[in-house]
Amino acid sequence: MKVLLLAAGTAAAFLASNAYAADFNLRMQTQYAAETVSGKLAQGFIDNVEAMSGGRVDIEMFWSSSVVATVEGFDAAASGILDGEMHGGAYQTGKNPAFQFVGDPMGGYDTPYELYSFFYFGGGQEAANELYEAHNMHLVGWWTGGQESLSSSKALRGPEDLKGWKFRSPPGLETEIFAELGASPIVMDFTEVFTSLETGIIDGADASSLANNVGLGLYDLVDHATYPGFHSMPVDHVTFNLDVWNSFPDDIKAIFEVATQALALQTATTIDVANAEAATKLRAQGVTLYDWSAEDRAEFRAGAQRAWDGWAEKTPEAKALVEAHRAFLRRTGKIK
Repeated sequence: MKVLLLAAGTAAAFLASNAYAADFNLRMQTQYAAETVSGKLAQGFIDNVEAMSGGRVDIEMFWSSSVVATVEGFDAAASGILDGEMHGGAYQTGKNPAFQFVGDPMGGYDTPYELYSFFYFGGGQEAANELYEAHNMHLVGWWTGGQESLSSSKALRGPEDLKGWKFRSPPGLETEIFAELGASPIVMDFTEVFTSLETGIIDGADASSLANNVGLGLYDLVDHATYPGFHSMPVDHVTFNLDVWNSFPDDIKAIFEVATQALALQTATTIDVANAEAATKLRAQGVTLYDWSAEDRAEFRAGAQRAWDGWAEKTPEAKALVEAHRAFLRRTGKIK
């Protein structure tokens, strides 16, 4: 009897342990460290997927680009080294300029919610996936903290103040937009910003969100900033190898889509709160924050559109995405 009870107990334990074995064991990577705000939000995405799937999905996340470099994450997933990745499309502009318009459609939108509306209701999801699936990847969705803020030692009241303004800029589309409006963008490594501001090599910087700029210590050196921002809204994405995505049953696909929508909302609202808190503190310490008028934003958007024209001619895919954005911006009255 004791032997039978032991056998029965062992069988029950075996069944119990396998009742929760995952159907899909997935390897993903992000550039964020697990302890950062964005890392914690990504962990929340993982937790939601695993809970909603009842344990059928298990995600092993590789933080801080620990498998391959950030710019190589997309190719690592496309080739099967990873199953998916949570970096951003802007890292792939060297592959096709069209990725600029899924990674940061500069000057297009004022808030994350407008960009999400384009994705879900303006044809963005379909247009973007034509690009992604041509590279053996599927785009599930976007997550962004919203507009970044410009930091400056000089006033930035509107487009007129951009003329001759020397600032740190990332390479690519942004340099073209600001040069078109009379500014003097200087491409430099992110790590050089603090010293360059301190020595007066630059008047300001496009670094990050208002809250992150506080963390960088920029407002120990300068006392002007744009807030809410208007010029750049970097977008991270959730993607999967196309074969892996197609292997998921419809309920698992739906779980990933819903979890990505939750991640998008949580990211936008989390950063909203952090920026609002930072703005309150900065005003109290004497930093002047500039909220550009609708007319000034429209002038910047018009300058951005002229730069978009050049990028639209680079590849058919870039043209298709620019046209998709413009069609939605016209529908919503952002451009004529």
